[in-house]
Amino acid sequence: MSNMETTPVIVGDRLSIEDLVRVSWDRAPVRLGEQGHQAIARARAHVAPFLEPDSPPAYGINTGFGALAEVRIGHDDLTELQHRLIRSHAVGVGTHLGRAETRGMMLMRAHVLALGYSGVRLEVVEKLIEMLNAGVHPRIPSKGSVGASGDLAPLAHLALVIIGEGEAEYMDEVLSGAAALERAGLAPLRLEAKEGLSLINGTQGMLAIGALALTRAERLAETADVTGAMSLEALKGSMGPFHEAIVEARPHAGALASAAHLRALLAESEIAESHADCNEVQDAYSLRCMPQVHGAARDALGFVRGVLEVEMNSATDNPLVLPDGRIQSGGNFHGQPVAAALDFATIAVTDLASIAERRLAQLVDPSLNRGLPPFLAIQSGLNSGFMMAQVTAAALVSECKTLSHPKSVDSIPTSADREDHVSMGMMSARHFDVAVGHLGHVLAIEAVVAREGIRQRGLEAGAGAERASNLLATVIPPVTEDRAFHKDFEAARGLVLSGALLAAADER
Repeated sequence: MSNMETTPVIVGDRLSIEDLVRVSWDRAPVRLGEQGHQAIARARAHVAPFLEPDSPPAYGINTGFGALAEVRIGHDDLTELQHRLIRSHAVGVGTHLGRAETRGMMLMRAHVLALGYSGVRLEVVEKLIEMLNAGVHPRIPSKGSVGASGDLAPLAHLALVIIGEGEAEYMDEVLSGAAALERAGLAPLRLEAKEGLSLINGTQGMLAIGALALTRAERLAETADVTGAMSLEALKGSMGPFHEAIVEARPHAGALASAAHLRALLAESEIAESHADCNEVQDAYSLRCMPQVHGAARDALGFVRGVLEVEMNSATDNPLVLPDGRIQSGGNFHGQPVAAALDFATIAVTDLASIAERRLAQLVDPSLNRGLPPFLAIQSGLNSGFMMAQVTAAALVSECKTLSHPKSVDSIPTSADREDHVSMGMMSARHFDVAVGHLGHVLAIEAVVAREGIRQRGLEAGAGAERASNLLATVIPPVTEDRAFHKDFEAARGLVLSGALLAAADER
């Protein structure tokens, strides 16, 4: 915990994606704000009348769940009902979520409960916060949610540890939930009426994965301008299509931002000066249309950010405890808004990978690369150069295309047809996360190959492209003959994912 930020993130007020990143990755401490304290107390007071033996039925408090909503539960069994609900819903399978995604789920579930629509006791929110701050991280299988009543199975695995069951990581060791709490000096919580249901109803699984992947995607969308500028220089492309007057005639915000970025990256280019009077009229679309394609991805990701920030600060429980005291069933748990947005995000990053692969294909094709050797190989024939680099990129892009098939249009009814339309939002989030990872690989490969093309030109590229090229040179030796290039690609990927390549190009 030595690298933990000291400024706390407050739950119960308003969270941003930046707050999520601070808690998930930087392990910033978390605290319940006064607004959250008041909202929790107010909502719990509205639940109290339904805990009496002769109270009317209220879903999730004194009834069964889902298709068993009409089954009345005896007063003496209300607490046990909550624990059995969590156990029965902890049916996830597959690899476990990463620590960052798990922490994101915990933070946002605490925040949702603190908004005052769930009717839980203060102790439930405090336990989640204590676990976050102590570094007790439930082990949450990644598969098993259809995104209908939110992410029921993943959230149930999270809730198991709260009651001292399930499994958790603590100090890099996998332990039983009870042992992890004990090691951290915490005690399990005995849930009361409504609290088990409130812990598992919501979209925080798909939201944590999707929001954290979005922050990486946003950085990669800007980095695509850098690798694209490097490719344009290596291919002796033209800056003319990025002129302000061109993009302002069709002023989409993303295109304007991307074109301005490209102009800055390509300023003062010796390579551009060297072919200022050439007879080439137009570049291929993957070069000429970078502002339009990269800009569309920027705009899409901006839209997705807006959706996710609304969702982060929304009540996704069911039933909701309304401010006037009514306890009303609804559909705020349904993952469709998030699922559709994340499907859109996957399409956006897939297109960024696709256009980067097309630039890469030009770099290695002697009929298109304007005088560079085949596959940029020194002594081509004896050396194959970067022939296989484009093959790897093609494989990654092809997989991205399958990941881009929208999950939010699929639905398999569950719970005896009570939940007869589902969002599949967790799958949307997982596939988006994978596609973002693939984009990082493709941009890294493009950067390595474009850098070699610039080197072979023997002139300086535009200011930003040259700085990016020089940074790559610090981790990638000059190419004099064939070698196992995968190490070069991994070194470049580290610079791409960390933001170092973008920062160097922009002198941030």
